[in-house]
This record gives sequence, structure tokens and C-alpha cells, in this order.
Amino acid sequence: MPVAIQAGLWGLLSGSALLLGALVGWYARLPQRLIAAIMAFGAGVLISALSFELMDEAWKQGGFLPVAGGFLSGATIYTAANWVLAHRGARHRKRSGASGKRDQQAAEHPNNGLALALGALLDGIPESIVIGVSLIQGGAVGVVAVIAVFLSNLPEGLSSAAGLKQEGKSAAYNFGLWTGIALISGAAAAIGYVAFAGVDPGVVAFVQAVAAGAILAMIVDTMVPEASEGTHDFAGLISVSGFLVAFALSKLG
Repeated sequence: MPVAIQAGLWGLLSGSALLLGALVGWYARLPQRLIAAIMAFGAGVLISALSFELMDEAWKQGGFLPVAGGFLSGATIYTAANWVLAHRGARHRKRSGASGKRDQQAAEHPNNGLALALGALLDGIPESIVIGVSLIQGGAVGVVAVIAVFLSNLPEGLSSAAGLKQEGKSAAYNFGLWTGIALISGAAAAIGYVAFAGVDPGVVAFVQAVAAGAILAMIVDTMVPEASEGTHDFAGLISVSGFLVAFALSKLG
């Protein structure tokens, strides 16, 4: 099987966690605290993955300048795009709505469907590209990266679906959104491999650092608020647990 197709399938697998989470969030009435705890765990997993699977590997390939430039660029690009979408109704896209912030968002932006969809893409595409790029080295996927993205996508789909349901969005809209994002995640992973296979290692390092910067900005801007609000004093401990699990998988793998 061509490596690009493998990359696409791995990206689709990690993206499918969005749909799985959406199914649970739509049909099961999970406590707000549990949703927030899953979000905190996923944040810890992603922080570990971007530290050891992205930044460390990028440093080995390109050194300080590509890594620093890419990291800051990724965070800046994500922050600018997220600011635009936040002012169009996608600020609380990862919240499940118990705090009332989703209600306020829906009242201010009743036609925010496109902003929510673009926000989900903004969050997911850097993660998917990372999966594709990970196959460039030796043709083997970064398993920890796939697991980290899968575990972080699960609470995103769960929390967002619960919030969409509270806003009055239809089931067709909800599942159509997450199915589309999962498919685009697979395509982004394939593109990540095709676009950067054979290019200079410094360029690959820069791309990895861009993704890492975007992911870290996403964690702080969208995942941490939901996690902290729902779990209060336990958010840090749960996030540390997620970090440890991903760190162990990275080293044992």
C-alpha cells in the first residue's frame, strides 16, 4: 500500500475519535465534570506528544532556528485565526455548555455553524499533518502521535456535541460536521506526507515546529478553559496523568 494512503488512513483513524466522541456526547448524558476530566487528560497527552514527538524530533533534524521560528509562527497563525473565528461564534466550541457560555455564544451568533466547522478544522489539521510527516522518517507512523491525537479528539467531539445539542443543532448537522472533519483529517495526513517527503530536513523540522506551536496554542486557548472550569483543583493532576501516559508510550515504544 502506498505510504501516502497509509498516512491518510492513520489520519482518518485519529480523526474518527471526533465522531466517536460526538456519538457519546449526543446520546449519553455525561456529567460535566467527567467531560472536563477527559478534556484535561487529553490536554496532557497532547502536551507530551508535542514535546517529545514534535519538538524533540524537530530539534534533532533542524536545530534551534527552524524550531524556534516554526514554533512561534504556528502559535501566531493559530492565535490570529482563532481570534477571527472567536468573534464569529466559535469561541466556546469545545465547551459542553453547562456554564451557560454556549448559550450566550448562540444568542450572539445564531448562525455560527460555519465558524464552528472552521474552528474544528483549525484545531485538527495541524495534528493530522503531524501524522503524515511522521511517516517520512523510515516509513513507519509515529504511533504515539496517532494515539495522542486520537485521545485528544475524543473529548473534543464529546464536549462539542453536547454543546451543539444544547444549542438546538440537529443530529444530522452534528454527525455530518464530525464525519466531514474526520475525512478531512485523513486527507490532511496524506497531504502532510506527500508535500514534505524528500524535502530538506530543516523544512520538515520547521513544519513540525509550526504544528507544535499551533497545537500548544490550541490547548491553552480551547481545551484548558473547559478542563479547569469543570474539574477545578484537579485539572492539573489529571493533565499530568495524561502527560505521563503519553510519555511512557513514547519511551517504551
